[in-house]
Amino acid sequence: MKPKTYDTAPKQETAVLVAVINKSQPEHKAKEFLAELEFLATTINIKVLKHFTQRLDNPDHATFVGKGKLEEIKNYVEEHDVNWIIFDDDLSGSQVKNINKDIKRNIFDRSLLILEIFYQRAKTIQARTQVDLAKNQYLLPRLTNMWTHLERQRGGTGTRGGAGEKEIETDRRVVKAQITLLKEKLKEIDKQNVTQRKSRQGVVRVAIVGYTNVGKSTLMNLLSKADVFAENKLFATVDSTVRKLAWDTIPFLLSDTVGFIRKLPHQLIESFKSTLDEVIEADILLHVVDISHSGFEAQIEVVNKTLAEIKANDKPIILVFNKIDNYKNRIIENLEIEETEDSIENKISELKQTYMAKQTDVVFVSATERKNIEELRNVILKKVKERHFEIYPNYIHNPANDWQKLL
Repeated sequence: MKPKTYDTAPKQETAVLVAVINKSQPEHKAKEFLAELEFLATTINIKVLKHFTQRLDNPDHATFVGKGKLEEIKNYVEEHDVNWIIFDDDLSGSQVKNINKDIKRNIFDRSLLILEIFYQRAKTIQARTQVDLAKNQYLLPRLTNMWTHLERQRGGTGTRGGAGEKEIETDRRVVKAQITLLKEKLKEIDKQNVTQRKSRQGVVRVAIVGYTNVGKSTLMNLLSKADVFAENKLFATVDSTVRKLAWDTIPFLLSDTVGFIRKLPHQLIESFKSTLDEVIEADILLHVVDISHSGFEAQIEVVNKTLAEIKANDKPIILVFNKIDNYKNRIIENLEIEETEDSIENKISELKQTYMAKQTDVVFVSATERKNIEELRNVILKKVKERHFEIYPNYIHNPANDWQKLL
């Protein structure tokens, strides 16, 4: 008789996604946002089974979608034993509570999903503290006894199933105390960072910015020969990395920063300001764009708006269109270019004739294929030299210069 075997592998978490279609978010935009939301879910190993959309002038104030659509979602998640319902917009505490009355499932909205990804991806003490602060700030106005799934994320403190108003008030006090503690901790970390940044004064600083998953870390590795974690997932890294470089005898610092995304939770921008100081204090920005993405123009707009929000939009910017190896263009397709070794060069030639190349300091590259990197290096070096000679107008290279000690 064979002994019984038991499957101890964890069960695949599953989810359905929900979005509203209206004038401010037409159908094509809603589908694009849901595709991105699915990618976000995949990032933390949640498998999406179905998308639900409904046309409404405004999301229902009680349950986000109408009663009929909610019933449809309920029937599907119960039939397919779905673990999560993820909404593409933020929910209020009362909306979550009302939805949970009908559907006993875990509820995520877009902000909470992004916060969870940041929590899992953060490696440094600073990044972890920033995410904890953002999560508590997000949670505070939404505390109800229906947010029981947050116990796991908050280390078992906070909401408790079946708690009354008195318990919820206790939770609020606990969360407020935690927010105060985390803010003080970040102040101490920031003091250390200020001291570190002072040691960098007088050195040109270049920061890589861009939408998430556009290839910033891959480009950072290529330019600096650093070992920065890079993966085809949203927010593969949320910690900033700084490397010291010297090209043509000119020293400068190159930093990789957290990616931006549409509908980025306000709490994250606020709590990550110390990390974003690498962007705010940079002399030059490398704005990396995934040219192969169908919505790359909208992504550029999101990054520009975020830069404006943190008051970093007035700096010299080098626009780097990455992933040209995956770019599909009607002209290129009509030419029936064969996938030969020089096909990327042909794409670059075509792209330089488009409106995208009309701006100043625009470079088309493929970081993974290491194509056109030399042109990018030359453009960066030109900008770095301009800024370096503004700082040191009488600079003459001397091998005995002790700039390395400064770094």
